[in-house]
Amino acid sequence: MTLDKFRPYVSRFLDPFVKGFDRVGMSPDGVSVLAFGMAILAAVAFFLGGQAAPIWYVVAAILVFCNGWLDIVDGALAREQNVASAGGDLLDHVLDRYADIVVIGGLAAGVGDYFLGFLAVTGVVMTSYLGTQAQAVGLDRVYGGLVGRADRLAIIGLVGFLAYPVSGTYGGLTLIGWLLVFLAVVGHLTAIQRFVYSWSALE
Repeated sequence: MTLDKFRPYVSRFLDPFVKGFDRVGMSPDGVSVLAFGMAILAAVAFFLGGQAAPIWYVVAAILVFCNGWLDIVDGALAREQNVASAGGDLLDHVLDRYADIVVIGGLAAGVGDYFLGFLAVTGVVMTSYLGTQAQAVGLDRVYGGLVGRADRLAIIGLVGFLAYPVSGTYGGLTLIGWLLVFLAVVGHLTAIQRFVYSWSALE
């Protein structure tokens, strides 16, 4: 279950955004920074959703989807401008990891469950780490596994929309709390899955 493999099929939908950013002089690095800004705003909105008014969850969901979309656009823009580089790839990945951290931090702070937040963020970070570490040891970058970043953002966004009308607790946790449990469990399982795949490929 990974949406990352569908990236090549969304290229035609990217064209208007790529052309638009190129027309206004935006660089791929600038789009990466803009995507990170969306993640920060999403984290704030998730916090407000848990602490102030649930309608903020809808705002957070929209911002998460914006972050994911811009994360695809920056690479397409780099290819359009013929400026793809190792430095741009590094910046993109660093900002993606920080984006993951701040969004999960916002989720955890909103419901006041920092232990679940810790488990979720370590699972997510380790998933991404194992994907790039495979490349560092001579393999192709690994995107597979139970849940990739595209899947994760889609699920976070969907739960964000559902968290507005669906209130209350279920088994002692809110919908956001169960989302953190899901991210923790599936994140660590995906990391282990990627490790086993990479280990086997090196033998």
